[in-house]
Amino acid sequence: MSMSAPHETLIRHRSLSHPRPSPTHVFAYGTAGFRCAADLLESVVFRVGLLAALRSKKLGKTIGVMITASHNVETDNGVKVVDSQGEMLTSSWEAHATTLANARNEEQLYKALLDLISSEKIDFNSSGHVVFGYDTRPSCPVLVKTLHDGLDSMVVKETNAGLVTTPQLHYLVRCYNTEGTKDSYGEPTLDGYYRKLAKAYTTLAIGRPLLPALTVDCANGVGSQAVSSFIPIVTPSILPLILVKTATTTRGALNHDCGADYVKTRQTSPPGIQMIPGQRYCSFDGDADRIVYYFADGRGTFHLLDGDKIATLAAKFLIDLVGKAGLQGAVKVGVVQTAYANGASTEYLTETLKVPVTCTPTGVKYLHHAAESYDIGVYFEANGHGTVLFSPRCLSLIETSATSPTASEASKNLFALTQVINQTVGDALSDLLLVETVLLHLQWSPYDWDASYTDLPNRLVKVLVQDRTIFETTDAERKVVQPEGLQGRIEEVVARFEKGRSFVRPSGTEDCVRVYAEARTRKGADDLAQAIASLVFDQYGKGPKPALFK
Repeated sequence: MSMSAPHETLIRHRSLSHPRPSPTHVFAYGTAGFRCAADLLESVVFRVGLLAALRSKKLGKTIGVMITASHNVETDNGVKVVDSQGEMLTSSWEAHATTLANARNEEQLYKALLDLISSEKIDFNSSGHVVFGYDTRPSCPVLVKTLHDGLDSMVVKETNAGLVTTPQLHYLVRCYNTEGTKDSYGEPTLDGYYRKLAKAYTTLAIGRPLLPALTVDCANGVGSQAVSSFIPIVTPSILPLILVKTATTTRGALNHDCGADYVKTRQTSPPGIQMIPGQRYCSFDGDADRIVYYFADGRGTFHLLDGDKIATLAAKFLIDLVGKAGLQGAVKVGVVQTAYANGASTEYLTETLKVPVTCTPTGVKYLHHAAESYDIGVYFEANGHGTVLFSPRCLSLIETSATSPTASEASKNLFALTQVINQTVGDALSDLLLVETVLLHLQWSPYDWDASYTDLPNRLVKVLVQDRTIFETTDAERKVVQPEGLQGRIEEVVARFEKGRSFVRPSGTEDCVRVYAEARTRKGADDLAQAIASLVFDQYGKGPKPALFK
């Protein structure tokens, strides 16, 4: 039956079976989509199904939906929409998602749908296709059924990709939409994903002396399934891995005392991992879109190799390959960071590697967009989320410009890197292969990698404030323009510390501001953090002072 609008009775009926947790609960679509306690999410997932179907009809493209809460505790869950090129949902549709999620009743919801169809000029009779996936959380099966109810109400084709990492779903969406074109990104199946990575990594690794085995903490999440599926395809002999924290069916284990976020924030290895000095270790997060590396030295001291260290390693290798391929001057390599990047990494990039660095506000969409302005754009957040983007012009030059055996070999390796790197989004497995490639080619130990530069000691402090909305920033969140006069006082304090740097930015989700401080010494960083946080708290704070300042 042809319809020019959604079936009102069906949508009302199904919406009633997936009620809002309360009429006053407010949902907001952020960088990670919607994310909260899983038992609050059912109405939102149903409505995201409606939205994703309309987005697909609007574009005439495949759209993705991922059910995950990444590094959050197991009792949380979330849902986000993946746009047609495997990127994050465009901002204007984030607002549409928030409107649908917050419609208080079935009448409001149906009106919001009609308004969306009208404002976006969507032909409801056009076809649509939505591919969806989910992680290992116990709440996923119910939410998948809920999502189906939303999609089915809008008459679109559905593809259940099953248990997948978040970056795998991003990959699938781009593959569906580029299949059969000159921009084909690969085969839109998980096998296609694994084979693409395996073929490229084999090209990069074959014939080179093996490094010692890498221990991979899979955060007791879906990443363990992904790596386990990948190993037999790539041939374990060229990528020796030891998988730990793979308890995907143990209730409460996901992200508990393990994973990239745990390692980054605690600055220690997960309990149960006995670190051997000089050996490499890495941790994924729960949906495998972040990775951090680490090792212990001979004295047992823990060393973190975070997103900043991965970005600098990748940039060094890419600049070297571009030079060997004879593309220096023709291909512009750049790195994108946020204000949270360690100052020592920025100095190493600009002073030692002589590579341009762009600083953007916090949020993957800002980094990704800025990276597109380079021929080869490297972006990583310090938390380990990031990737490398290659422009179409760069890809063309890599394939056609080699004029010598050395240049030909470098071009072959550059092309293989474009295949091993997931250019849609940060991907822990893909980024693992990138790091292992560089270490293999350079024959570097973790000591060598870490010695590139020494991180400046830093401290991140949360300060509760009466009203976070009075804080406004500029210069990629590095300077405060409101309240007036605060930036001047911050700069006066910072000037007293050698290699001092500090900034204040409001949280996007709670009534607090975050104070970042770094300096040449650990005491300097702590004293600077205390001084700036006290300055903010004394004038704008609420509640008890943070424990650090008592």
